Amino acid sequence: MRRMKVGRLMTDDVVSALPETSFREVAKLLAEHDVTGLPVMDEDDRVVGVVSESDLLSRRALTAGELMSAPAVTVHAEEPVADAARLMVRRGVERLPVVDEEERLVGIVTRRDLLRVFLRPDAEIRARVRDDVVGEVPDLPDEAVDVHVLDGVVTLVGQVRRPDQAVMLVRLTERVEGVVAVVDRMSAGTDPDGTRPA
Repeated sequence: MRRMKVGRLMTDDVVSALPETSFREVAKLLAEHDVTGLPVMDEDDRVVGVVSESDLLSRRALTAGELMSAPAVTVHAEEPVADAARLMVRRGVERLPVVDEEERLVGIVTRRDLLRVFLRPDAEIRARVRDDVVGEVPDLPDEAVDVHVLDGVVTLVGQVRRPDQAVMLVRLTERVEGVVAVVDRMSAGTDPDGTRPA
């Protein structure tokens, strides 16, 4: 199943600071570019921390290096969007600098960027579930399960051969970007050998 990557959502034109950037200059950068935080980078373009508006308000330091939260919580461009969202929630951050294999800054992704995924049209979600989920479950005819989507809530209706197929369908559907919830209206039928699952 294809999963949307962070690289598709990130902003690659990133406003950043150096550790020696002054308090006043950091405040000016945040205001001029209408952002709530920015990464702090060393001379090799590696992210060493992040300065946010709350850092400016809660600390009275003179430079970005003294103000920043460190070490920075970062993400790679090839990581799935869902994983980035979970990382943001777990670490309590509003933005994630996106880095390459050498930990150099290539972009930034914010909670607002990730929330755009949940604005995906129902028809697009339905197509993804039909093409990428139903077709991925082994030994399941395409017509066995019908997919209905309303406001991001996916309802799976039909008859599968085995209970484990229904479990797999629900789990894979939950991982599709834009899915808010999954309603399971599937029943398990008779296996091809004539036995009925418990």
